[in-house]
Amino acid sequence: MTNPRRNGLTSVADQSEDERGGPGSILSRQSADHRDLDELMHAYEREPDAGARGRIVAELSERALRHAFAEETVLFPVYRRFLPAAGGDDELTRHIEGDHQRVNEVLEDLQRADPSSAGYDAEVRRAFEVIRHDAHDEEDDLLPRLQQVASARQLRAIGAAWEAARLGSPTRPHPKVPRRPPGNVVAGAGLALSDRVQDVVDSLAPVGSTRRAVCGGVLAGLIGAAVVVVVEEVVAARTRAGLSGNCRLRPST
Repeated sequence: MTNPRRNGLTSVADQSEDERGGPGSILSRQSADHRDLDELMHAYEREPDAGARGRIVAELSERALRHAFAEETVLFPVYRRFLPAAGGDDELTRHIEGDHQRVNEVLEDLQRADPSSAGYDAEVRRAFEVIRHDAHDEEDDLLPRLQQVASARQLRAIGAAWEAARLGSPTRPHPKVPRRPPGNVVAGAGLALSDRVQDVVDSLAPVGSTRRAVCGGVLAGLIGAAVVVVVEEVVAARTRAGLSGNCRLRPST
């Protein structure tokens, strides 16, 4: 590995894919997702049109929320299990969970805001700042610490479980949902379903449109379609991961 940082760890951002444990490793999956989020943030900063900016924020919101949910339900619990004696490290996951809460609150406000309104851009950049800060905390500190105590095979298993959680996660901000299991896991399934229904409704009949008024008659069909999507995503992800339930990884002995 190259160029250890001041904490003695080598950032995931400075490692090759092989050093991270391969493309399926949790380190590689997290790093790739961080890059995608960063590209969306740069796309927003380059875009002059308010409407296009709003669409970029909507896409980024969904990706960031899925990413955070997978962290809170899979990565952080596994991290705390692998590093039970490092009491200070739990403060790191609590700090990031607090940041996730703030991002949820900002994104909830942005969902209802007009992208051309005063203050919209400032709120967006506030969310960007927290997202970028968390990415550094995870790549420079949390993930390298996990790498020290988990084998490459375990990192890939964690990555598969993380991806399954990400695919079956809610897609909209929910600030009132607990940030830790079991509360977030219990709430997540129902919220993932309701979010997908709302996503379909918004896609077919945007708020304020004439079609919106008649959506009530087809809502049952949309719910059925959303259920199929959720189930297919989760089952497919778990099949690929070779998992039949929650990640039950234990540290190597």
